[in-house]
Amino acid sequence: MDAPLLISTLQSGLASLASYLAAHVLLCLVPAFFIAGALSALVPQQSIIRYLGPDAPKYVSYPAAAGAGSLLAVCSCTVQPLFAGIYGKGAGLGPAITFLFFAPAANILALSYTGVALGADFAIARIVLALCFGIGIGLLMALLFRDDDVARSGNQATFAGGGGIPGRNLLFLATLVLLLLAGTLKLDWLAAGFLDLRLDWGGAPVLQQWLDGMVPVNRLKGEEGLSLHGLALIALLLLIGAAAWRGLGSVDAGFNRLTSVTLGLAVATLAFAALGIKADAAGLNIAVTGRSLAVLALSAALLPQARHLDAWDMQQWLWETWRFVRMIFPLLVVGVFLVGAVRRFIQPEWIQAIAGSNTVLANLAGVVFGVLMYFPTLVEVPIAKMFLSLGMHPGPLIAYLMADPELSLQSILITAAIIGKLKAWTYVGLVALFSTVAGLIYGAWVDGAAIATLVLAVGGFLALLATGVHLLGRKAAVTH
Repeated sequence: MDAPLLISTLQSGLASLASYLAAHVLLCLVPAFFIAGALSALVPQQSIIRYLGPDAPKYVSYPAAAGAGSLLAVCSCTVQPLFAGIYGKGAGLGPAITFLFFAPAANILALSYTGVALGADFAIARIVLALCFGIGIGLLMALLFRDDDVARSGNQATFAGGGGIPGRNLLFLATLVLLLLAGTLKLDWLAAGFLDLRLDWGGAPVLQQWLDGMVPVNRLKGEEGLSLHGLALIALLLLIGAAAWRGLGSVDAGFNRLTSVTLGLAVATLAFAALGIKADAAGLNIAVTGRSLAVLALSAALLPQARHLDAWDMQQWLWETWRFVRMIFPLLVVGVFLVGAVRRFIQPEWIQAIAGSNTVLANLAGVVFGVLMYFPTLVEVPIAKMFLSLGMHPGPLIAYLMADPELSLQSILITAAIIGKLKAWTYVGLVALFSTVAGLIYGAWVDGAAIATLVLAVGGFLALLATGVHLLGRKAAVTH
């Protein structure tokens, strides 16, 4: 690789990382980390095991996992700490995998946006296929790794306590979830401006022009650029990380001054992230929106609730939050950088030539493109609309929409860290397989295939898959 190409590749990776940190970490991942910590520290293990454990009735655990996922407007990265939280707390592998699949692929917001941008047919296909295949993948994972699940549930049962979730803990957790939703939902009243402020600063357009050159915007490739607002958020994120190293990392030994600094910085940064700040030729426009007020109000509501928690519970919550950050965030950074670097070599124009018809190769191409050209949640919908206009067949387009929210490089790395490499790559293979089949099914329906034929084809595929898994299970049982 020659020097100019290497430099441009590194720049693409760094630009991808800067854009992601500025646009998607604070209002998405930061609340998600705190929710994961609360799930781990404040929710009794027996409560998770009761509804999502390996021995819970399947008609309860899998719909519960899918239902929980449908309410959260999260991407494949934001869902990871939540997945780690419920899995580590005792959820069975199958229900946890269903939650991991369904939350980014078919949450209410993604489905609504798909219906508006691509049409009701795409939205209906997405929800039906995601529900069937999400539960199917979860059941298959549970069957393939049932021995591990049994051993894990046995160990957890030894230490699991009884009782439900205390009311104050449940209210605290619900407020954290509302904070996540307030920062991510695309609702008119959240975007509406209540107060516009003006800051005259001649350096703003100059600095923004420099940022546009360093981190260019390319909608065709999903490159979002970097604003002055985003640059300030990255600086604040670094300050939070520096304070949290001891403020949260040592909180299990007791609260310290940096604990308060970390939490204060987090609240202030979330409120700042919710503002609408744009640079123009004369300075900065600052908009106080409904999102700003909602984030600030919910952050303030957490303070009196936290004071009613036991000191030990508070310490455990903050320490568990930091544990998830240490486990997931470095992998996220590496994965986003690699996505940006790989994106440098991929031309979206290839899509028309490769995925213009409903073939196995075309649907596989949609899956692979979803992995290598990961876009944050909801961004994949306008990208999909662009692909459709470029000539991509609706079948491969559904395969892309199924795979893109699930199989980003960074999410694969994180999933492997949570459940192990074998389980993670088995999950990747199943998602790729089911996404390809989903594309073929929907593409065949668009091309005029009879519903009865499609039902028979799907039934045959599932029967063949179930038979293969059953035989593998019997072979493993004989071996043991």
